[in-house]
Amino acid sequence: MRHRVDHRKLGRTAEHRWAMLRYVPCFLSSHRVTRLWIRSLHRTMVSQLIEHERIETTLAKAKEVRRLADKMITLGKAGTLSAIRRAGAVLRTDETVHKVFYKLAPRYADRHGGYTRVVQTRHRLGDKSMMAFLE
Repeated sequence: MRHRVDHRKLGRTAEHRWAMLRYVPCFLSSHRVTRLWIRSLHRTMVSQLIEHERIETTLAKAKEVRRLADKMITLGKAGTLSAIRRAGAVLRTDETVHKVFYKLAPRYADRHGGYTRVVQTRHRLGDKSMMAFLE
């Protein structure tokens, strides 16, 4: 059964997870900590995706980042002050927040989800993991 399993571990050790959690201010419960770890792991990747509009990463990471990137575009389509603040809590820079709300949201105004796509590209030379473009 997959009850309460909502993310991939992505091969990170417990020490790595705690190192990333060190900068997260909220430690409520073990389930909440896990959700915050996933969010802090992907904040940089989502910001880079919005900035460059195309990144290459592993297939598993691309599938996880796609979830959060689609949520940011949906917030951009809402366009409220609350949505701007919620997007600013996830995205790294003000320029990416501005791009979401004033460039990407009008582009996807008539679409109901599915703003990003994952295109499988190659196997990485070092460990043969499947690579993908996230657009």
